[in-house]
Amino acid sequence: MNPPAELFDTAAARRIDAQATAVLGGDGYVLMQRAGQAAWQCALQHWPQARRIVVACGPGNNGGDGYVLARLACQSGREVRVLHLPDDAPRTPLAQRACTDYLAVGGRVELYRDCLGSAELVVDALFGIGLSRAPTAAAAALVEAINAAGAPVLALDVPSGVDADSGAVPGAAVHATRTLQFIVAHRGLHTGDALEHAGHCLLDVLDVPAEAFAGVAATASRWNAAVLPGLLPPRRANTHKGESGHVLCIGGNHGSGGAVMLCAEAALRSGAGLVSVATRALHVAPLLARCPEAMVHAVEDAFDPAGLLARAGVVALGPGLGQDDWARRLWTAALDSGKPLVVDADALNLLAAAPRPLPQAILTPHPGEAARLLGVDAAGVQRDRFAAAYALATRFSAVVVLKGAGSVVAAPGATPRVIAAGNPGMAVGGMGDLLTGVIAALRAQGLPAFDAASAGALLHGLAGDAAACGGQRGLLPRDLLPHLRALSNPE
Repeated sequence: MNPPAELFDTAAARRIDAQATAVLGGDGYVLMQRAGQAAWQCALQHWPQARRIVVACGPGNNGGDGYVLARLACQSGREVRVLHLPDDAPRTPLAQRACTDYLAVGGRVELYRDCLGSAELVVDALFGIGLSRAPTAAAAALVEAINAAGAPVLALDVPSGVDADSGAVPGAAVHATRTLQFIVAHRGLHTGDALEHAGHCLLDVLDVPAEAFAGVAATASRWNAAVLPGLLPPRRANTHKGESGHVLCIGGNHGSGGAVMLCAEAALRSGAGLVSVATRALHVAPLLARCPEAMVHAVEDAFDPAGLLARAGVVALGPGLGQDDWARRLWTAALDSGKPLVVDADALNLLAAAPRPLPQAILTPHPGEAARLLGVDAAGVQRDRFAAAYALATRFSAVVVLKGAGSVVAAPGATPRVIAAGNPGMAVGGMGDLLTGVIAALRAQGLPAFDAASAGALLHGLAGDAAACGGQRGLLPRDLLPHLRALSNPE
């Protein structure tokens, strides 16, 4: 398996920066010059024709990186304007040194005024990783002016206004075209609101020696398509359907038969050897007409846990389940079976109403469901998706897939994973039912719960991206099914 990219929080990034400075002789200006040089090379690579460059510098070391870039741009003959707010002159010794060097080559620093309209490139060097609150009114006005300028924006390390730890955007924030991260990748840029602001994320490690990373662990990892081949190897020649697992999908209450149908078909297309369905009697015929490969059972007043549940390897519980007496009977039987579970939709709402540890389960909430499980509001979940996912995993002793832009997969005592796949077209009813089937199929094929949840979320997101090539608007869950099959067989 190709190793996922490591992501770090602010505390880890600061520690690595301090260790790198020590390894390089104790002069932090060495790293600042490398950062400014890397940023200038990035600007030259992506916007070589830009002649008029505006650099917005804050008072800290992120602003110092901006002053180094401005000096190099000035020396190359570009027309450079450096802006800062009235109270944001360089404050740190390194930023002051970088500003002095910029002035020494004939550069000028101006108080912020509305001169961004003529810029061919804007460089955001305002706050970096140091800001975890909403910008002040004056800073917010500058941020909004950058966004309104119409020029491409290169953000240094983090788009100003974005929390590098959580990805939250508590106030105004820069919309970057590209974000160049220094030394380490910041975990907050890969989930939630940050995805609206970071643009294309790049990383330059600034030739920092390996010993600078000693003793500092990543606080998340980023999973992309390169991870799949190691998790989904080719099947052996002499195999049989039982080796690929048996998934039982439970759901499809009145008016919601399509949900369990999508779940069952996704499980089959993701490689489950056998798929059974327990649903309302009126859904049996339509389900068999669409998916004759599924073994469909009508369940009304009685449900025999010693029958269907005993034969299943994994239970996908929740798609179209509802919350009435019928739903609660099936829910109780599934939980009491002791089988590995993938819990979604109304099954999560039933869990929220009667919380209990589920150490054999994978929970797949969207932010609203996560909020009910935690007793908070959805906005609170979105403010720190890493913290919310970890809180759910701890509270329920389960693996958790917190769905949304940059889905976060968490497990008790494990480093969380961020899924680098998916698109806005997938924000449509039924996508979660599909995900439940995908994860259940991978779990049934023998993947441990944390890996099944991570690989399932990744496979689902990649299938959504492939299906969205024809356009995101109007994308339907069933459009993903052929791509699930193709992507489940990576080369």
